[in-house]
Amino acid sequence: MTLFQNSFFRFLVVGVLNTICGMSVMFLLFNTLGTNYWLSTFIGNSVGATVSYFLNKRFTFKNNASHGQTIWRFVFIILICYLLSYCLSYLISHFLISSLSIKNTEILGNLSILIGNIFYTLINYVGQKFIVFSRKKEAQKV
Repeated sequence: MTLFQNSFFRFLVVGVLNTICGMSVMFLLFNTLGTNYWLSTFIGNSVGATVSYFLNKRFTFKNNASHGQTIWRFVFIILICYLLSYCLSYLISHFLISSLSIKNTEILGNLSILIGNIFYTLINYVGQKFIVFSRKKEAQKV
């Protein structure tokens, strides 16, 4: 079995691409334009999610269901992943920063973004594989 036959490996490859897109937007907005943490992560995540949807639908999970059958589940999972991941990472970052007595809010924001992205990737894979692009759901619609 080659690596590209494994859906998790394909998901990671797609994840690298959408992460580059999304995190570039997040860091640009947060560090260069001074946009707050929540707006920066939401906009960047939306950009990455758009890339993710199209690549995961065809390349990762090879799903043939119509966009109408998958898009709402996708948006729901993305929003759940976003809220869980970035709220949890924000709390963890606050704990770590306060434990280390660091007062720099830029460090806090950047650390939160990085930790959130790790959580997001793991939760998102499960949601995409078993809820959005599930072969069972595709077979039920045919």
